[in-house]
Amino acid sequence: MNSTDVREVVKDKYGQAALRVNQGGSSCCGATAASGLGCDPITSNLYDPVQTRGLPEQAVLASLGCGNPTALAQLNPGEVVLDLGSGGGIDVLLSAKRVGPSGKAYGVDMTAEMLALANENKRKAGADNVEFLKGEIESIPLPDSSVDVVVSNCVINLSADKDRVLREAFRVLKPGGRFAVSDVVTRGEINDEIRKSVLLWVGCVAGALDEDDYSAKLVSAGFEQIAIEPTRVYRVEDAREFLACSGVDAVAPQVDGKFMSAFVRAVKPKACCGPACCS
Repeated sequence: MNSTDVREVVKDKYGQAALRVNQGGSSCCGATAASGLGCDPITSNLYDPVQTRGLPEQAVLASLGCGNPTALAQLNPGEVVLDLGSGGGIDVLLSAKRVGPSGKAYGVDMTAEMLALANENKRKAGADNVEFLKGEIESIPLPDSSVDVVVSNCVINLSADKDRVLREAFRVLKPGGRFAVSDVVTRGEINDEIRKSVLLWVGCVAGALDEDDYSAKLVSAGFEQIAIEPTRVYRVEDAREFLACSGVDAVAPQVDGKFMSAFVRAVKPKACCGPACCS
């Protein structure tokens, strides 16, 4: 798949998810939506109910992440936070609470339906320090050195040009700024049948980087202090559930323990020396 194909498939599927939420349903589809148990083992049970208390219901229902970066990232009052692929806005709204009225939380998303949903959730939440921007994470519509923290929730793996995404994240961060994202990563060799599945790109799996490749790409972008911390490791039972939806459940035993949600941390050097510096 080329980058245009991936982008259009992702945009279509996430647009459909937003429309389902707007119509009173779940962002999931099929039997998992009817079960009320979450989309799959990647996206379910990520947020403490105490944390989401007071957020619009549609923001919670639209969550399709693989972690909770706002709980793991150290966000401080007055900081500027950017969420890459902000969807229905749950992580932006949670970040806005953490940075307070003296801070700012941006979300960038390419899907019109998700942006409309996010802005409605912003209105319902009364979040004055939130702004949602239309754009692609490969070309972030913000100036150089303009944010303190970049967060993201199971979105970078969906990009067909991850090097560009990481360079863009580096560019918009201030010197000393932090990269703190939840993402799906892999460990070891993965069957080509999974990599080629369009549906699994949208399900956050086929586009996932090997953990060593992820670290190498962060270094290449200019980051330092890189750490990848697994938060959920998916076993064969989990894999069979979400692979069955795409018709490739026969390969489930081959992915046992090779997919995981992880918290990925990195820092832009204070004395910037990376490729995105001095632009």
